[in-house]
Amino acid sequence: MTAHPPGPRPLDRRSPLPLWAQLSEDLRRRMEAGEFTEEFPAEHRLTGEYEVSRHTVREALRKLRADGLVIAERGRASRLNTRRIQQPLGSLYSLFRELEGQGVEQRSEVLRLERTADGPIADQLGLVPDAPLIVLERLRLADGEPLAHDTTYLPAEVAEPLLDADFRHTSLYGELQQRCGVKVTGGRERIHPFLPDIRQAWLLGLADREPAFAIERLGRSGERPVEWRETVVRGDRFAFVAEWTSDSRAVELAPRASCPS
Repeated sequence: MTAHPPGPRPLDRRSPLPLWAQLSEDLRRRMEAGEFTEEFPAEHRLTGEYEVSRHTVREALRKLRADGLVIAERGRASRLNTRRIQQPLGSLYSLFRELEGQGVEQRSEVLRLERTADGPIADQLGLVPDAPLIVLERLRLADGEPLAHDTTYLPAEVAEPLLDADFRHTSLYGELQQRCGVKVTGGRERIHPFLPDIRQAWLLGLADREPAFAIERLGRSGERPVEWRETVVRGDRFAFVAEWTSDSRAVELAPRASCPS
């Protein structure tokens, strides 16, 4: 069988497969053939090459981004995703250490580090509603590009010394142990698809209505809750990996809403 040469191939307008899906598959073929290593074509170039509308091109690119093959950010041309960060599930981890361990340069822009109060968050931490909290809000960057928007709440009675820490290039867990004598030993995470709000999409460089992952984490030191974290992470740059055996516990499904009787 003769392989298709590099370059665009005509789309079949009589096919039941939508044009955007055909375009997405042909772009994937061209990637596998080694095209676009220097530069990924702009939308206007693709509309001309394939004689399709810009809407069709954007739908095709949306699929490639969702599959983690292309990175698209506001104000920058699309490009191939040559490095996707993987995170194992089922274990305590520090994003800072995981990125550094994978050879990824990690730094953060600190958006907020202050005392606050929040009744629902305090409840998650097993505190009274008006208990003082320390909030740390960061934009996490990997190799200089946005990866995650991270907001962490901790009880002020244990985390007050963190107000003097510089979180631009350090681990929260490392600072928490060094400055506060508190070690996070376990916890629970919930991961689900999420549609970022306008501010989060802008911070992460996501296109309008582009989904991401949301991670909610309750971290404990022994039996005591010491961390409530809400993270929005780019789906095109991050993958979760799980290992399992025949003895693994069954997946816990979110409870269904009860039907009115």
